Amino acid sequence: MARLDALLFDVDGTLADTERDGHRIAFNRAFADAGLDWVWTPEIYGNLLEVTGGKERIRHYLEKYRPAFEPPTDLDAFIADLHAAKTTHFKKLLEDPGLPLRPGVERLLREARDAGLRLAIATTTTPENVTALLRNSLDPEAESWFEVIAAGDIVPAKKPAPDIYLWAMERMGLTPERCVAFEDSRHGVHAARDAGLRTIVVTVNDYTRDQDFRDAALVLDGLGAPGRPAQRLSGPDLVDGEVTLSTLRALHERVWS
Repeated sequence: MARLDALLFDVDGTLADTERDGHRIAFNRAFADAGLDWVWTPEIYGNLLEVTGGKERIRHYLEKYRPAFEPPTDLDAFIADLHAAKTTHFKKLLEDPGLPLRPGVERLLREARDAGLRLAIATTTTPENVTALLRNSLDPEAESWFEVIAAGDIVPAKKPAPDIYLWAMERMGLTPERCVAFEDSRHGVHAARDAGLRTIVVTVNDYTRDQDFRDAALVLDGLGAPGRPAQRLSGPDLVDGEVTLSTLRALHERVWS
């Protein structure tokens, strides 16, 4: 049996709960700056999360919610400019007031580093967003903790396509049976599954709580921290309510045996 060598992490919703009060707010501020009367309510944004990628969400919003909008001649450039402005606002939100990592994330990352496991990011969000979150919410040098940061448009097909995970594993010289992926959404689980990976799902928000996670090896409401034990929604039981390296190795042995 292959040993567990690497942990691959999604970002939004997995490392931190960034969607409702992070990305959504940043989109709305970018729209206001551009003189647009668009407002993405929590409900609208929840629907838009079915589409992966920020630029792709803007395009889908125009098609579904603003069919009468007269786009500029270069729609791609218009969307790209809006998305760039949104990224700027999101980075500011990460600095003030800041967005905390989900309980247990920092603990598990530090435990994995100390044990010599390799770490990677595999996400559809932009590299700038990843960097800002890691620096402001984890450690100023946290980028160096990750051997590979696969993010944004580095591959043409975004989740639920498996491309971002395949790209990350190729750069690391790893096969799926030596890795575990961490996700929070159905699209992410499907991407990991089709890349041959086994997945742990952490979900506590209204956007993904009721999605179908039957392809995940373990589904939890978090990773667990002192005073905030993780609740298992499906899969094997946890010890002391926390996802630890012992938990991951036992799960890995169970899945790949």
